[in-house]
Amino acid sequence: MALGLREVSELAGRVLDEVERAVVGKRTALELVLAGILADGHVLVEDFPGLAKTLIARSFAQVLSLDFARIQFTPDLMPSDVTGSSIFNQRSGDFEFRPGPVFTNLVLADEINRAPPKTQAALLEAMQERQVTTEGRTRTLGPPFLVLATQNPIEYEGTYPLPEAQLDRFLLRAAIGYPSRDDEWGMLARRLERRADELLLDPVVDRADLLAAQRAVEEVYLDESVGRYLVDLVAATRASPRVRVGASPRGTIALAKLARVHAVLAGRDFVTPDDVKAVAGPALGHRLVLRPELWAQRVRGDEVVAECLAQVPTPAAVEPGDEPAREVPGPGAEAPAASRQGGDRHAAPVRGGQAHGPGGDGPRRR
Repeated sequence: MALGLREVSELAGRVLDEVERAVVGKRTALELVLAGILADGHVLVEDFPGLAKTLIARSFAQVLSLDFARIQFTPDLMPSDVTGSSIFNQRSGDFEFRPGPVFTNLVLADEINRAPPKTQAALLEAMQERQVTTEGRTRTLGPPFLVLATQNPIEYEGTYPLPEAQLDRFLLRAAIGYPSRDDEWGMLARRLERRADELLLDPVVDRADLLAAQRAVEEVYLDESVGRYLVDLVAATRASPRVRVGASPRGTIALAKLARVHAVLAGRDFVTPDDVKAVAGPALGHRLVLRPELWAQRVRGDEVVAECLAQVPTPAAVEPGDEPAREVPGPGAEAPAASRQGGDRHAAPVRGGQAHGPGGDGPRRR
């Protein structure tokens, strides 16, 4: 089954409308989570207790017709509690594998930073390779496989901060935030009207539609000028004096994937610099290792990304079939040696988050 980008945009709108029946007034946060799902990536939600983090995961699982499992991470949680283990069957006289909760479509890793590193590492292979290896045997996780992890930013006693290697596996980090006065009253009014805590949402798409939508996102056009802007932005995080370790090339690919989905949600089949700016903070902020002295100042990675956005020059938006904007040579400047004629495109589209310039040239610095 194939879906067009317009169909994906319409389906995404219907999904968000249905989820908003349960989560009121958080359209922007819901769009970020849905962007992570459509980009086939994992999402880290970091915010205070009681802000619907678990409800968001369960609601998307219902609306997208996905199998759902919740893992409550605790200090005594073992890796086998996540991946599964072999149990001796007395009838057959042999060991048989009992799959763990990771064998599903959407996994909610609740308060992931409360489990020790050994248990957190049990998710690494599943998140990156979409497979689980136990007792010398590798078992593949069926698509789609998505992890939505949560953590509390105010309680650090008895927790184990996620290592950079695991943070880098998350496509984006999102925050929910408190609702406005009107939205909170709207939430309360709906609860009083239905006279029950639980709200059963209607499925909007099935698993096949979701996989088709993920494939369709790969057809979104990303011009070389926007791709190089994206590369320069990631490079700026590495050059920032406030950063000890900048975003990795995995962050570059993640930013491109999220920018593509953002374009689809906006009803376009091409990426603009505004799409990159809209998702740069969630895509890159958690990947930065800031200098130690900034911890006392409570500086976040998103703030450093915002500074980089202000520093990197923004190119003009280019639609498929359009000529990208050129800089006009000043007096005495040498004109470009190569000109673009006819329908030939000097800037190749970017597919899958990788930029390919003519002749295989690498990224250039601005």
